[in-house]
Amino acid sequence: MSRLTGNQRRYLRALGQRLAATLHVGHDGVTDAVVGQADAQLTAHELIKVRMGENAPRSRHDIADELAGRTNAELAQVLGRTALLYRARADEPTIVLPP
Repeated sequence: MSRLTGNQRRYLRALGQRLAATLHVGHDGVTDAVVGQADAQLTAHELIKVRMGENAPRSRHDIADELAGRTNAELAQVLGRTALLYRARADEPTIVLPP
């Protein structure tokens, strides 16, 4: 997957402001179940917000990077304990990124 440009990140962050966190990473960290849920949500929505709990085992940036890597998604933002992940749908993407 290609890296996001600054302009594309800004666009995704603007879209992400309206989203509620739909996935939570707790004290177990990035488990196979969390990766499966993230993968399913990215397939359905392309852009998801992930909340990392206070008791998560590693830093929020490490968790966000690992989750993005394991789901082949782009990490658009880490703000506080929330991460924004983006993965374009293979067929009929609904989010059109600016060039």
